[in-house]
Amino acid sequence: MTSGPRSLTLPDGRELEFLTGGDEAGFPLAYHSGTPSAAVVDPLVWAAAERAGLHLVTFSRPGYGSSTARPAPEGWPVPLVADAADTAALLDHLGMGEFVTLGWSGGGPRALACAATMPERCRAAATLAGVAPPDESGPDWADGMGEENVRDFAAAREGRESYAPIAAEQAAGLATVTAADIVASMGDLVDEVDAAALSDEIGEAVAASFNHAFAQGPGGMVEDTLQIVRPWGFHLADLTVPVSVWQGAHDRMVPFEHGRWLAAHVPGARAHLFDDEGHISLVVRIDEILDELREQAGLQARPLAGGVSTGPGLHQEGSSAH
Repeated sequence: MTSGPRSLTLPDGRELEFLTGGDEAGFPLAYHSGTPSAAVVDPLVWAAAERAGLHLVTFSRPGYGSSTARPAPEGWPVPLVADAADTAALLDHLGMGEFVTLGWSGGGPRALACAATMPERCRAAATLAGVAPPDESGPDWADGMGEENVRDFAAAREGRESYAPIAAEQAAGLATVTAADIVASMGDLVDEVDAAALSDEIGEAVAASFNHAFAQGPGGMVEDTLQIVRPWGFHLADLTVPVSVWQGAHDRMVPFEHGRWLAAHVPGARAHLFDDEGHISLVVRIDEILDELREQAGLQARPLAGGVSTGPGLHQEGSSAH
């Protein structure tokens, strides 16, 4: 089941747009979408959450959708760990205590931030094509990215004045992009694997998320991206929550080496590194990802039709390079 968009007034007076879905009686799943994005129903992810017995909660980060932008300081924005505080406030509002979390792409660091700041509540975390921290992972951080991301992140590292005009130009197109032209709009950021994945349901969901993300203009993406290229506000080495890392070698948005680096530097991380997947195509493995989240959180195996169950010991690897 899926709720309509709702809004939470945060302690600082900002409005936070959010959605819930999946299994309303299930264990909470805090889902963090990518950069740029906003809270829209993604049928593939929503249906998987229901099958997994998880109650999905997601929100539009500040400046996206109808969520109030944080006041923009003259210099750099607040660290992205602040999005974990918004997550905590939303979970509290919904009466949810413990939870698991998943972050896709630019949402990956937000999922890790939740694990870092709420270890007593967050039972497990997963990153799906998640970005690595540029301040820690070294000078080759942008190697393997499509030319658009190389340009964007280089400008973002210089600051808001350099990046904002680029973001405004992108927003003008993505605010009205359709599933029919989503592949063309991404240029060098997709190869044949992800282009094939951006069809039908997935393409519609990505286009809808882009459209809603720019309801207020490019401001949300500007701050979101600036947060990614600056220190995140927590240290991965301090993570104590079980984490799984999912990454594909055909990813032109967040290169394969980001997954390798995260797998090597997040304590105890379980790595799923695929030679045959990309940034978008990897989401078709969402059932596997959510099943592993349940397993790592120590949740009871979910029942399937015919009395069969999935759970610890039954998770199947599909990677050609783990």
